[in-house]
Amino acid sequence: MKAQLVPATLLSYPAEMQDLDWNDLRFVLALQRNGTMAAAGRATGVAETTVARRIRSLEAKMGGPMFHRTPDGRCAPSDVGQIVMNYAVRMEADAGALADAVGRLRQHVSGTVRLTAVPIIANRVLVPVLKVLRAQHPNLCIELIPEARNLNLTLREADLAIRLARPSSGGMDVIARRIGSLSYGLYVPAGTADQNELDWIIYEDSHAHLPQARWLSQAARAGRGTPAFLRVADAETALEAIAAGLGRTVLPRCAAAHDERLAEVVPTLRQQLPEREIWLLSHARQRGLRGVQAVGEWVAGISY
Repeated sequence: MKAQLVPATLLSYPAEMQDLDWNDLRFVLALQRNGTMAAAGRATGVAETTVARRIRSLEAKMGGPMFHRTPDGRCAPSDVGQIVMNYAVRMEADAGALADAVGRLRQHVSGTVRLTAVPIIANRVLVPVLKVLRAQHPNLCIELIPEARNLNLTLREADLAIRLARPSSGGMDVIARRIGSLSYGLYVPAGTADQNELDWIIYEDSHAHLPQARWLSQAARAGRGTPAFLRVADAETALEAIAAGLGRTVLPRCAAAHDERLAEVVPTLRQQLPEREIWLLSHARQRGLRGVQAVGEWVAGISY
C-alpha cells in the first residue's frame, strides 16, 4: 500500500490548526476584515450570533481569546488571534491556488479575487465595465471593496488594490506597477450660470494632504464666492453634493465626465488642476495565479 503524501504547506501548520475546519477559520478573517460581528455576518451570509458562536468555539480550541474590543467598538485580533489569522490567510491562499490549478486543467479562469479601490473609482469606473471582465471570464467571482483606507494585501484583505499614489510600504511582499494617471476637472451643477456664486466643497482636515484637497483650499482662499459650506471625506460624496446643487469642487474626469447632472468649467484660479498617479498593487505570493492575473490585466486596460 502506498504511503499517503501530505502537502508540505499542511505539515507547516501547527497541530491545532490541522484539526480545524476552514469553514470555522473563515469567520476569523471575516471579523478581522469587517471589524464587527454584525458586519462579519453580513460578509459571510450568516447571522451575527453564528459568527460569535464559531469564534467562541475556536477560542476554546486555541485556549485563549482571539479578539478584543477597541475604543471605537471594533474587534481587533489578540496575540492568539493574530497567529490563527496568519495561518488562516495562508490556508485561504492555498485554497485559491488549488482552485486556480483546477481551472488550468479545465482551461478556464476561476476562483474569487478581492479587488479594492477608493469608492469613486470602484463605483464610477470599475462597475460600469465589469461586464467586460464577466464576458471574458464567466467563472470568476469578483469581491469589489470600495474602501478609502489602504487594505492589507499580506492579510488578504484584498488580492489587488488600486491606489492613487506610489506605495510607501509593503516591501518585497508587494508588487506595484503604475497603470495610468488620474486627471481632475472643476465641476459644477449642470446649468450653472456663474460658478463664482457657488460654495466650495472641500475636504475635511484628515484628508487635507491630498493634492485635490490642497488645490481646493487654495482656490477657496484666493477666489471669489462664498466660504465652504460642506467638507467631505471622499470624492463620491463630493460628486453627489454637486449633483444636489450644493456647490463646486474638483473631481476625477473619468468618474464625473459622463454624469449629466454635472458640467465641467474652466477654473478662474490659474493654478494647474491636480493629477494623480494610478498604481496597481498585488501580493508576491499570488504571482502567477490566473484569476488575480486576469483581473489585474483588466484593471490595467481600463481607460482612466
